[in-house]
Amino acid sequence: MIIMAGTGGGADQLARLIQGIIDQNDLSPRPFIPINKPGGSGAEALRYLQDKAGDDHTVLVTLNSYYTTPIINQGLGVDVTKFTPIGLMALDTFQLWVTSDSGIDSLDNWVQTVKAADNWNVGGTGKGQEDSILFAMLQAEFGIDNITYIPFPGGGTVAKNLIGKHIASTVNNPSEQMQFYRAGQSRPLVQFTDERLGAFPDVPTSKELGHDIVYFMQRSFNAPPGMSSEAQEWYISLFEKVFNSEQWQSYCKEEGLMCESWVAGADLAAFHDQQLARHQALIEKVGAEAITGE
Repeated sequence: MIIMAGTGGGADQLARLIQGIIDQNDLSPRPFIPINKPGGSGAEALRYLQDKAGDDHTVLVTLNSYYTTPIINQGLGVDVTKFTPIGLMALDTFQLWVTSDSGIDSLDNWVQTVKAADNWNVGGTGKGQEDSILFAMLQAEFGIDNITYIPFPGGGTVAKNLIGKHIASTVNNPSEQMQFYRAGQSRPLVQFTDERLGAFPDVPTSKELGHDIVYFMQRSFNAPPGMSSEAQEWYISLFEKVFNSEQWQSYCKEEGLMCESWVAGADLAAFHDQQLARHQALIEKVGAEAITGE
């Protein structure tokens, strides 16, 4: 079970939770072994999967760098449309976070504070990935030009660096910040969702505040090119059982993920095609330099 991000982040937490659900419910005759390959904003994992063509015993836990990394790094030689789609476990969400003692309590207040600063350090997972895209969208929306984006290997490390005040803001997924949020150490200012999540009923959406910034993180399983159809169907059946389990659905509700419907196989391939096109357009809109810092 290859994870295209570092330890402690949303993808890593998801993979290890799913591994546990599979083990606890005796869903597989062979164990799933999570292996983190975060190098190159997921390029290491994508290249690994590409080189495993025809393998029936490797799956990849993905995030949106599944789209952005091949778009930005054309020389990688990876075409994700050739991978074998398994199933979409969830759409993860993003919130804009600050520390609870920052004195910032709203999106407008955050924009004013950032603009008044000489420099504003923010952090996210990797370069040219979803976190940097979202910060680029915020900069474009509010005309901010003094943000310095600092990349980290995973969302868990990003969250810890916010609490340690090495950075001033993040757009962590809820699962990455939840322990600090529940401890009263961090504060979400805005949600980048269509509607408020049950996990954050008092936090407004960007759309409510007049800013049409909606962005999600896909959490899906995919496999190497050329996986046998028998293996693909076996994995689809397995992960559908995980998706419908009480453990997974409870986790989604508690951690602010959206897990309303099961999407698998050819339907997941169509979803990937749509998201590839959307991310190509987003990168063209904000500029590759804005999200890579180069």
